[in-house]
Amino acid sequence: MRKPLSATAETRRKPVHPRRAALTVSERHATPQSLRDLAYEAIKHRIITCTFKPGEYINEAQVSAVLGLGRTPVHQAIDRLMLDGMVEVIPRKGVIVKPVSLDEVLQIVEARLIIEPQAIRLATQRADETEITALGDILGRAQQWTAVRNVEHMMLLDREFHLVLARATRNDVFADILRRLHERSLRFWFISLTDVSHHSEVQEEHGAIVQAVRARDADAAEAAMRRHIESFRSNVARYI
Repeated sequence: MRKPLSATAETRRKPVHPRRAALTVSERHATPQSLRDLAYEAIKHRIITCTFKPGEYINEAQVSAVLGLGRTPVHQAIDRLMLDGMVEVIPRKGVIVKPVSLDEVLQIVEARLIIEPQAIRLATQRADETEITALGDILGRAQQWTAVRNVEHMMLLDREFHLVLARATRNDVFADILRRLHERSLRFWFISLTDVSHHSEVQEEHGAIVQAVRARDADAAEAAMRRHIESFRSNVARYI
């Protein structure tokens, strides 16, 4: 049976992000492209934090009401999310948040193991001091959220950490591929990261990557990244 998202139910949920669900007056007067981008980021955030649950149908009209946006930018955002592999259009039923699948996780990991070792080598060679400082800052903030077991903030900082590394490659094609891979990984990260001991392991793995990048040691950075990805695969496989 089709289960469209209820705007009323959505507003009763505890917010999962500091950003308001409704948009400001200035945002409502933004350009069509920026409105599309706002809708895309807002819907994607709800997907990767499982506010829009895997397998849940979402109704464009009700999502528009929740976000305070018109149907056009919401429709365009959903089209973009479909290309990203986060939603699917089911004929005669509607738009569904893509269900979680162990096969998909393994395919994402396989792709990451091919792409990220080379990307981290480039980042180690090309990262500037601002980016290296940013990575250290992310580690510090993540440690604070790890201490209070705030999985959402930890996940968002994991995303930020990998985006900084992707930009540090100085290769826009690499950066775009890595962004898409990581954002497809985040839902699985959010679902599976329930083991407190694994929170600390992620911090240690990120710390080893930063240490290697700071030392400009490409071999150590590659080895640390491979361990990090393999750890992600092992942890997710236990929960999906």
